[in-house]
Amino acid sequence: MFMNDTSNTKSKTDTSSLRDHFLIAMPSLNNSFFGQTITYICDHSEEGSMGLVINQAMDMNMSEIFRQLEDEDLSTHGNDAVICGGPVQSEQGFVLHSPEQEWQSTLKVSESVSLTASRDVLDDIAAGKGPKKHMVALGYAGWAAGQLEEEIADNAWLTVKADSQLIFDTPIEQRWNAVAKQLGFDLNLISGTAGHA
Repeated sequence: MFMNDTSNTKSKTDTSSLRDHFLIAMPSLNNSFFGQTITYICDHSEEGSMGLVINQAMDMNMSEIFRQLEDEDLSTHGNDAVICGGPVQSEQGFVLHSPEQEWQSTLKVSESVSLTASRDVLDDIAAGKGPKKHMVALGYAGWAAGQLEEEIADNAWLTVKADSQLIFDTPIEQRWNAVAKQLGFDLNLISGTAGHA
């Protein structure tokens, strides 16, 4: 479920990158997996893009993950929801978390968000020694080189700078409306002709 990658990838800075942005699904995606989703972009380069949907809870909680990993749950997180991060590799686990610690495969996405896909972070969360703030997802959203840019040009997505408070401190079911409030309009009323915010 979680990788055992021992590489420790550091963040790259690129002002044209969509890294640390939210993709907000436009109405043209309503009949797809991405209908009414907010996707947090963890990596974006010439090679492609990777992100995690942050507002679709699975019918599973953290205690089930701990049980599968044979971790004893000494934390207070057993009832936390697990997010459906995207349609790609739905058995692969990812943890978005506050960046005060690093694990085997931690990628620093921004000053306030890191991404880890190795099991050690979950072991620490179960033991009550994990990051202060975290969100666990299964699966991810991925785009080939140039694909995301093409979809944005076709008005499939609205992009906006990410807010870590929305990821870590806003209840899952309130995140869609919280992004709408941040943008200043009702997302349900927009057409498929918007662009960047």
